[in-house]
Amino acid sequence: QVQLVESGGGLVQPGGSLRLSCAASGFIFSMYDVNWYRQAPGKERELVAFITSAGRNTNYADSVKGRFTISRDNARNTVYLQMNSLKPEDTAVYYCKIRRRGNDYWGQGTQVTVSS
Repeated sequence: QVQLVESGGGLVQPGGSLRLSCAASGFIFSMYDVNWYRQAPGKERELVAFITSAGRNTNYADSVKGRFTISRDNARNTVYLQMNSLKPEDTAVYYCKIRRRGNDYWGQGTQVTVSS
């Protein structure tokens, strides 16, 4: 079955960096666009970054443009989110998501905490 597993979260100081990974299985990964979302406590889940199936096109929320980079390695069935210059307001659970045959599939999420 479709499975998405995020990893790479943790505690980091403001200004620091983290790289999140989303490992996919159970489907032909290279055929699907992938999204990274995040949800902070008490807030709605928001779209952070998007990458097309072949990785040619990306898009970002204004709040992370210039600091976050989404990429993918279709040979490894993995999407990455490189996060630099992290701010306390980036603290959230980060999720990857695909839409396949009209259904949304989410990973379990990985916690990112930015704090001194």
